Amino acid sequence: MQRKCIQPQDGWQSKVEELGLIYHTPRGQTYWDESAYYELTSIEVDQLERTTEELQQMCLKAAQHIIDQCRFDDLCIPKQAIPLIVEAWNAEPPSIYGRFDLAYDGRQPPKLLEYNADTPTALLEAAVIQWHWMQELFPSSDQFNSIHEKLIGKWQDIKPYLKGDVLYFSHLEDQEDMMTVSYLRDTAENAGIRTSALLMEEVGWNAERAVFTDLEEREIRSMFKLYPWEWLFAEQIDSNILATSGKMDWIEPIWKMLWSNKGILAILWELFPGNPHLLEARLGDPGRLTEYAKKPLLSREGANITLRTRSGKIETRGDYGDEGYVYQAVAPIPEFEGRHPIIGSWYITDQGPAGIGIRESSTLVTDNLSRFVPHRIY
Repeated sequence: MQRKCIQPQDGWQSKVEELGLIYHTPRGQTYWDESAYYELTSIEVDQLERTTEELQQMCLKAAQHIIDQCRFDDLCIPKQAIPLIVEAWNAEPPSIYGRFDLAYDGRQPPKLLEYNADTPTALLEAAVIQWHWMQELFPSSDQFNSIHEKLIGKWQDIKPYLKGDVLYFSHLEDQEDMMTVSYLRDTAENAGIRTSALLMEEVGWNAERAVFTDLEEREIRSMFKLYPWEWLFAEQIDSNILATSGKMDWIEPIWKMLWSNKGILAILWELFPGNPHLLEARLGDPGRLTEYAKKPLLSREGANITLRTRSGKIETRGDYGDEGYVYQAVAPIPEFEGRHPIIGSWYITDQGPAGIGIRESSTLVTDNLSRFVPHRIY
């Protein structure tokens, strides 16, 4: 695994904008960065692929363990969500994707940092933008990237089982969320699914019929949401969700609360101690760990992280932490020319490992300003 510097393409901004990446330079700071790329060998890609599949299988066992042993309190899962989680887990409603964030340097085994299983982003960049970049600059190369094809394949698989005749796609009024959802909607339409778009604030509730509705008061039977489950429960609409249980499919399903919660890291370590792809993790206190990352159970984009190492302490700000913390051993995150890459490895449900995207930061904490850098296989 090597980092290579390269001259960005002339007019790269318009090239990526045509493909949908309109948020390439947020607040004047480069996000899509093609002044460098990473080279990986086919052996390294095989290792990432095997690791991703192994982690997915371990997470399935961990979720079953949480349900069987009633470990919901350890993850601060709202009590009103528990029966819905159990019901959805047993019913197996549609689930599409997730992204494992891994520390990897091409020498040591990849290590799991967290699983973005409910609302993963950087999908358009990984599936489309870096693929077109490679086709432009290295047309004879390959890339660990079958995300687009596997997404369409997954939508085709679940099409006969979706409730209703329209699949709604909803998100917040945010550029990145809008384009991520627009891309997912496009893959669903390529699979022959009829779709419609709604902002989350436009999703209505008809109390008389006890159904969620669109702007024309039509019942929503199936909806993809790029919106965290814990936010829905914080808005106290759990009684509405309960009332539509069995009548409506949410994608991602509510049981994804078990995987998007960083407490899953401690559960995984309990079940698979010493696994080469896991870092020791504990709920509530660091125990014997002297170097660790203290992570809120529900934080996003590197918020409210405390990283304690021999070199000192790094702290990030944010609005998370009231729900509790998990303490995870410090990961062996590599450094290339002052940059620390994190590999986001995508898993498409029932389709398997699908590809990677790489974010890099000048610190050991990846945040919302960390750059996305393309890759190729050599």
